[in-house]
Amino acid sequence: MTQIPVSETAVSDRTADDARRDDKTREVVDDVAYRKIVLVNVVFVGPANAGDGNWVLIDAGLPASAADIKSAAKARFGGSGRPRAIVMTHGHFDHVGALETLAEDWNVPVYAHHFELPYLNGTSSYPPPDPSVGGGLMSLLSPLFPTRPVDVGARLRPLPDDHSVPPLPGWRWIHTPGHSSGHVSFWREADRTLIVGDAFITTKQESAYAAIAQTPEMHGPPQYFTPDWDRARQSVQELARLEPENVVTGHGQAMHGPEMRQALERLAAQFDQVAVPHARNSG
Repeated sequence: MTQIPVSETAVSDRTADDARRDDKTREVVDDVAYRKIVLVNVVFVGPANAGDGNWVLIDAGLPASAADIKSAAKARFGGSGRPRAIVMTHGHFDHVGALETLAEDWNVPVYAHHFELPYLNGTSSYPPPDPSVGGGLMSLLSPLFPTRPVDVGARLRPLPDDHSVPPLPGWRWIHTPGHSSGHVSFWREADRTLIVGDAFITTKQESAYAAIAQTPEMHGPPQYFTPDWDRARQSVQELARLEPENVVTGHGQAMHGPEMRQALERLAAQFDQVAVPHARNSG
């Protein structure tokens, strides 16, 4: 499978500032930061020291990561670290692991696309993963990954049909299915910042080594958990047309600038050769 390597110059990097922060986040722009917890990113949207109720968490990491997320939130925003809301790109286990705990402890609403609600209200499990694709340890282990739904009950809200994001003025959601039916990305036109979840990623997530080392690479959605490659291709092509300046993905390092855009355009143009498993591509 063809790779799309990206040099370190495309990686969003405020190293000196990152090293000084107690929250262990990496800033992309002044009011968008992310933190890698094991193999997945959670995103904090809001200015530093904003105080309780003045920021939003996007995605909720792996199981047992609630303490890390809450600690980072308190250090970054002050007060108790409580956000205005939690907004989900999708509901796979590595993005909802701490969701029930955080939603209950913070007592905040949870927003997601209406196609994703069954996976967040306890009614439907995801399709099983495909361990035969991707060729790495993560793919081989994928049958062990949970597919059952979480249940955040009465706190769950559908994202509005007008594509606004109620807790995030200035942002809009974009339906980017393929990796899951209700997957969404978040776009801010003002500074061309894009938060994409797993619509595409910047590391080879099928490989445990690559997922840990995070060598920069423009990559399609994790193969073992992507059931609809036609829609995944359309989603990447739509996101590439936005010509973003900053991109934060669910796995891998955030990227920015012209080299990132060139890599994303190449991924969109060569999606079948680069991202789609060979069995799907040739079948």
